Amino acid sequence: MQIQSQVAVLENPFAPAREHFDRLVEQLGGRKAQGMTHSEIEKLIGREGNEVLRRLFQGHLDVRGPGEATDEVEGSDGVRRPYARMMERRLKTVFGVVTVDRTTYSAHETPYLAPRDAELNLPPELYSHGVQRRVANEVSKISFDASVEAIAETTGTTVPKRQAEQLAARAAVDFDAFYGERRAETVREADKTSDILALSADGKGVVMRKDALREATRKAAETRTHKIATRLSKGEKRNAKRMATVAAVWTVAAFKRTPEDVMKDLARVRDTAVVRPRPEKKRVWASLEKSPHEIIEEAFQEAMRRDPRRDKQWVGLVDGNPTQIEQLHAGAERHDVDLTIILDLMHVAEYVWKAAFVFHGEAAPAAEKWVSARLFEILRGHSSEVAAGMRRSATLRNIEPAKRAAVDDCADYLIKHRAYLRYDKYLAAGYPICTGVIEGTCRHLINDRLDIVGAHWGLKSAEAVLRLRAIRSSGDFDEYWAFHEKHEWMRHHLDRYAGLPPGTLAPNVRGRRHLSIVK
Repeated sequence: MQIQSQVAVLENPFAPAREHFDRLVEQLGGRKAQGMTHSEIEKLIGREGNEVLRRLFQGHLDVRGPGEATDEVEGSDGVRRPYARMMERRLKTVFGVVTVDRTTYSAHETPYLAPRDAELNLPPELYSHGVQRRVANEVSKISFDASVEAIAETTGTTVPKRQAEQLAARAAVDFDAFYGERRAETVREADKTSDILALSADGKGVVMRKDALREATRKAAETRTHKIATRLSKGEKRNAKRMATVAAVWTVAAFKRTPEDVMKDLARVRDTAVVRPRPEKKRVWASLEKSPHEIIEEAFQEAMRRDPRRDKQWVGLVDGNPTQIEQLHAGAERHDVDLTIILDLMHVAEYVWKAAFVFHGEAAPAAEKWVSARLFEILRGHSSEVAAGMRRSATLRNIEPAKRAAVDDCADYLIKHRAYLRYDKYLAAGYPICTGVIEGTCRHLINDRLDIVGAHWGLKSAEAVLRLRAIRSSGDFDEYWAFHEKHEWMRHHLDRYAGLPPGTLAPNVRGRRHLSIVK
């Protein structure tokens, strides 16, 4: 029976798959299966079905043969490889492990080349691109531990945690090239998007291992001491963080409003739901490795790609961070772009609320009325007058300097940023005046994945997860993965040959006689 089975496999490489499929069908129709629950049947089909698929994959590889080269094999080192040898390698696919028999070519003291590897675009490591894609997708959503469990439960293979971290880093390696090589949109494509082009950036800290901190932060962490061993005292920090710069670029339709409309929108109870334009073609990303300058420059490059004629209305939404404002100004000047920088209304409101507590106390209803009156005036474009008025009121009430600090802070904030508080003009033009997009991006990219209780990240792993999460959030995963596999082929196969990798002979075609067969 065993000899007959081996003969059948030689005659038909797909016979093992058919045999296993028939066995599964027999099981499903048998008496034992009649007593199973539907979930037990699901598990049976899932487990045995993966084995059928694995055998189909193996059968296909066997049908293709060892891939003997049709031409001379010459490496990028200029050395021809005349010696042929059959070698086997394992490949862990999403269905299970298969083996690939291929003809390899070598010369003395040179690494071998296998044209079949190039034809199949085999990765240098054990895990197939299908497995690598599954790892990249999972780790961008959930923890590495949970990703490893999910892969084991939903595929026919397993990936240890350490290998998952390495594969994630490999999967994200083409992030910059993918977005850097994207062509500029045509005028017709740009005309299909709305007239307002928005850019925004923010910073968010991530708890890192000490060796992954920037030098100044690492030195501070090493010298930090705690007064009490078992808990933190006031003002003490448990962990050191590295700042990630987060960016977002999108287009949006104009949404013209009045200050009265905004005040109604800010009310706790709204008479009617406000239907506002949705962000279009939003791209988001973040980096722990790159500086704010580099990320904001990437934001300008992305924006310019979307507006080839430079005829959209560019706005930059900020929260008052001086570095962000400075970088946006510098980028606009560098690229000769007319950029309107807008300070987030919600950050302004926080300062006004703190000032209100000086006059009315935190629980007083009068504080809300006081805030509403001043926000309304700020929305009308009177931020300087509001700053002067609250200072004058604090002075007339003889409030002590220490107690009126929040009032002076608010007034200073309004005066310092008055150039970015022209809300009357922004509302009339239909510009967005809040940084909800970038704040949501920070929550999604950083908080929901990297800000896990007890997690201390290495720089390589954290950067990879940020990149993969950004690709998914921007809706580019499928396009990116095709780009990544193409560049994997170039790196691991094309770059190893003098020209294109040679073709391979069809199965059962006799190879070139001049080769020396090495056993």
